[in-house]
Amino acid sequence: MADPLILAIDQGTSSTKALLVDTRGQVVSRAVAPLSEAQPRPGWVEQDPGELWQSVQRAVADCVTPAHAERVAGVGISNQRESLVLWERRTGEPVGPLLSWQDQRTADRCHELAGSAELVRSVSGLPLDPMFSALKARWLLDTYDPGRRRAGELCLGTVDSWLLSRFGGEHLVEVGNASRTQLLDLATGDWDARLLELFGVPREVLPRVVPSCAAFPAARGLAPLQDGVPVLAVMGDSHAAMFAHAGWRPGVVKATYGTGSSVMAIGEDGQAQGLCRSIAWDLGDGLALCVEGNIRATGRTITWLAELFGVPVQTLLNEAEAADGVHFVPAFGGLGAPWWDPDATPVITGFSLGTRRAQLAAAALEAVAFQVEDVLTAIEQAVGQVRVLMTDGGLTHSDRLMRLQADLSGRVVARSGEHDLSALGVADAAGLTAKLWTLEELERRPRPADTYEPGLGEAERRARRHAWHEAVRRSRPAQERSAT
Repeated sequence: MADPLILAIDQGTSSTKALLVDTRGQVVSRAVAPLSEAQPRPGWVEQDPGELWQSVQRAVADCVTPAHAERVAGVGISNQRESLVLWERRTGEPVGPLLSWQDQRTADRCHELAGSAELVRSVSGLPLDPMFSALKARWLLDTYDPGRRRAGELCLGTVDSWLLSRFGGEHLVEVGNASRTQLLDLATGDWDARLLELFGVPREVLPRVVPSCAAFPAARGLAPLQDGVPVLAVMGDSHAAMFAHAGWRPGVVKATYGTGSSVMAIGEDGQAQGLCRSIAWDLGDGLALCVEGNIRATGRTITWLAELFGVPVQTLLNEAEAADGVHFVPAFGGLGAPWWDPDATPVITGFSLGTRRAQLAAAALEAVAFQVEDVLTAIEQAVGQVRVLMTDGGLTHSDRLMRLQADLSGRVVARSGEHDLSALGVADAAGLTAKLWTLEELERRPRPADTYEPGLGEAERRARRHAWHEAVRRSRPAQERSAT
């Protein structure tokens, strides 16, 4: 009999990817299905829950042949986090759009609840910010069930909950994803009554919180996969990428460069300025806590500029040689970690009549590296010195970005030889559940990487970071006014 395979589904912001992984951890087949998003008003970012599910079906259909389908021992799912869906419990039909993690429509609510910010952070580990799910939950319920009379008829869930609901069975959410809703008590791993009351979310609409490797509903509707194949693991995409790096090892810090970026390390000290505390995963032996900084716009910065100029992204990356003093702060919908300033606005500084597309492209690429470095500085304060940064994600294809990251950080950057780390990470977790390998074997597994050494002197590095921080200061007028 042929060796078993794990099907990994990575449902992301702009696409869904499917990978088949064999017992050596090698990718046998892969496919991608694009996914659209809508911006019906400034700051609003929505997706169609039905289209999202269809993208999962398309990715699986393109990845899995009938011959492969017979060998699939189980499924792992990784997913975009914080995004939220409301649907009818009886019919399974969505009620309203999916509110993306990028959505900023609830920013004003953050100001209204400012007096409760310390409670929210101390219990959930997260700052009061519209990126997280709690305020999205409030908006969806205020819009579609303002009297909260349908709590028993509606289901509210993150993307993993929505996908699992397509398979039938109980309304569930994986604990790491639940920890990003801002409604979970990190100390107990369950919904917190104080936060539910604060955000106006009835417990009845929420799923039951389960470990990352749990008794999930079996997969169905994913032809040519046979209905009934077990779902063995579920993780948030950033958590899964951390797992793929064997991130449980001390001193490992990873950065995923996607639409936005997550910089994460396993650890329990989340008191450093600007960091979040979350649950990375629960393999059945207890909660693994992590510290993380979330950046709203990294890859999205590059794609936005490419759309503005009407050129392919690769053209911009090829042109991005030198910024010549131009700085671009991509505060689309505010700034995330370590600033957490929803009132920040995008700014471009240092430009003149001689500034051309190439300088703006270089400034956009530098903005990615500067933002990641700001978070790394905060993580160092929480978990100790960061000597090597493990990187993954689509934007790491850019050698120039990886060199920039090493230069501006003064740290060694190790780029994964496999870019689809979220899918591979949840495949690793699913294979653990299926007993295809052990945690010790995963830790010993070779992880090819390209290494980039820093090439800037300390004085130049400090000067360039100071100039960047001056541009950040200009993007935060409210903070600047309060300081004066």
